[in-house]
Amino acid sequence: MDAYILWRLQLEQTLAEFAEQATPVPGTLFVVGCSTSEVAGKRIGTAGALEVAESLYGPLAQFAKTHQLHLAFQGCEHINRALTIERKTAEKFALEPVSVVPVRTAGGSMSAYAFEHLEDAVVVESVRANAGIDIGQTLIGMQLKPVAVPIRTSVKQIGEAVVTCATTRPKLIGGVRAQYE
Repeated sequence: MDAYILWRLQLEQTLAEFAEQATPVPGTLFVVGCSTSEVAGKRIGTAGALEVAESLYGPLAQFAKTHQLHLAFQGCEHINRALTIERKTAEKFALEPVSVVPVRTAGGSMSAYAFEHLEDAVVVESVRANAGIDIGQTLIGMQLKPVAVPIRTSVKQIGEAVVTCATTRPKLIGGVRAQYE
């Protein structure tokens, strides 16, 4: 089987299992961190490939459409992990666009691909997403709401990249006398 098809199928399976366990909330942010280098079996940041990004973008876009989510593609450390989103998403969440265009070598292939294919793409410094997927240990935790909850799926890797999913929950505050439901 072609590697690109396999990676796409692995991602589709991961997202399906995520949705079964976490029930995505329509209208919320879903952050995507993806090292295309790691997917292809190379060290993060060394072999970014737009072809890998292209093979993974479709399942992510379909997942977002199905669950009515706003995708936020995290860039690499060279742009301080800024995120590529649609302008309407930035407006909805009152996020200020910054002046940078992600490219394969500074931003990463996935973020660069998203910038070219999202409707009216902009880049913002950070978000507070309800959930996300990290493909290749890109460290999306900084983009999630404060209490992240890991979601375990049967898919442990996409290509050669370790995959981790997370959702979030509200903070539990108040101590022993507090009630939460």
